[in-house]
Amino acid sequence: MFPHLNYWLRIIFFNLLLVAIIGLILRYKILFPLPFIDQKHLLHGHSHFAFAGWVTQALMVLLIANLSVQKQLDQFPKYTFLLYFNLFTAYGMLIAFAIQGYAFFSILFSTLSIIVSYLFALMFWKDLNKLSISTISSYWFKAAILFNAISSIGALALAIMMANKIIHQNWYLLSVYFFLHFQYNGWFFFACMGLVMEKISSIYFKRIELKKIFWLFTIAFVPAYFLSALWLNLSNWLYTIVVVSAILQGIAWYLLVKIIFPLRNMLSAQMPLIAKWLLSLSAIALSIKLFLQIFSTIPALSELAYGFRPIVIGYLHLILLGVITLFIIGYVLLEKYFQYSQLINAGIIVFTIGVILNEVFLMIQGVTALSYIIVPYMNEGLIFTATILFTGLLLLNLGISKQT
Repeated sequence: MFPHLNYWLRIIFFNLLLVAIIGLILRYKILFPLPFIDQKHLLHGHSHFAFAGWVTQALMVLLIANLSVQKQLDQFPKYTFLLYFNLFTAYGMLIAFAIQGYAFFSILFSTLSIIVSYLFALMFWKDLNKLSISTISSYWFKAAILFNAISSIGALALAIMMANKIIHQNWYLLSVYFFLHFQYNGWFFFACMGLVMEKISSIYFKRIELKKIFWLFTIAFVPAYFLSALWLNLSNWLYTIVVVSAILQGIAWYLLVKIIFPLRNMLSAQMPLIAKWLLSLSAIALSIKLFLQIFSTIPALSELAYGFRPIVIGYLHLILLGVITLFIIGYVLLEKYFQYSQLINAGIIVFTIGVILNEVFLMIQGVTALSYIIVPYMNEGLIFTATILFTGLLLLNLGISKQT
């Protein structure tokens, strides 16, 4: 293992713990007074830090580690400045948003974060091109860093509107969903898929089949953005393209599962049991997500879903926690970047239970909101799940800290 990798993994898992702490505070403030905290401002800081300080930092570290393996040379010293730069912008956004919301310093740190995404894209793209052998994973990684850079269009549009106090609901929502789509379904998803493909391509040699899956997801990606804009009066031809894109993603996932299933024993031969469970749960969450996308193309359901905040929050947490976070932890265990310990194992189990309960509560809250039914003690239940998430991550971080 590369000497710098363990250091950066400790940082990213501490950042995930910090995300959980802030999430617990936000849940607590819904029921109990914390007058010194602005809920909306802290929520913005929480979401921006979750994206930059947890997922983006983690994916950058894992992609650099993967590149180091392919080059058989430690690449972390080369990327150290960018990793610290991204960390600086992530903490800057957390503090600035929590204090002032959308204002000068929060927009400044957001802009610096965008610059990091551009620099990382340029450096990593060049390094991928220098590899002696072009792998399937390189296609996914290049698409991922490109989508990360493009997502900045939504962030910049949002910053301009907030700075100039331009209130236009549709443009605001379209900017938010543009950023989220290119982050969640672009940068996050494609980077994780690149890591998956690196494993699969080592034992599955039908390259054309793997490329087909990549192109199906890629072709469907851009029009799939409008899945978040079905509440607009889309023309019939655009609506048709959107429906086709949702179906194409489902087909691509089916083709990948069809490849993986016969190889499952080979893939899991040296895989720790807990990693196997985490990756399986991540795959199940992704299957649910892709099914919900297809389901959401029904116009009446789309208008209902995007009109209720609890459903949107539940859906976003399904992706961020269920798909991406469980995958990242599972992948780290798969690669054996940490030594197994009972404390780490306990932390992951507790955290995973929290993820599942959190999603159950959010979905109950969202579905009942459609019928304007108020379920008693729902907010208390969400505080309970936030506490479980925090406890699991605290145990995980303590387990990691005990390792040399």
